[in-house]
Amino acid sequence: MSEKRRPASAREKDLRLAMLRIERGRAHTRPLKLSISSVAHEAGVSTSLIHNHYPAIAEAIRAAQGRDSRAQRDAKNEELKTERDKNRDLRGEIETLRGDLRKLASLYNMALDKIRTLEAIARDSHVVEIAAASTCRKPPKR
Repeated sequence: MSEKRRPASAREKDLRLAMLRIERGRAHTRPLKLSISSVAHEAGVSTSLIHNHYPAIAEAIRAAQGRDSRAQRDAKNEELKTERDKNRDLRGEIETLRGDLRKLASLYNMALDKIRTLEAIARDSHVVEIAAASTCRKPPKR
């Protein structure tokens, strides 16, 4: 003969009692810690029953573990905010470094031009250095 189903209020009471027994160390199944699966095992039901039909019990278990969904969400949001701040700071630093790189590249190209001019002068005395408009140098006399 099949067993008659228990009313939801009686099952919820059994789940809360199982949770209390586990928290106080008086559980029949000797679980190591409070969890949804240990409460389900202690009460003789499946974990999916707790998740699907008794979400308040599941949330109470998570809260007792320090993992309630609200606290987890708030912690994740705070972590996300911190990472976004780091990201913004790093992007600013990247832009600063790119500006420095552009300046260095310009100085490097100017130095290369100067080296090429000096090398040409060293090889051939007929090469004249093109100076800025304000100063003009004449080639050295021999």
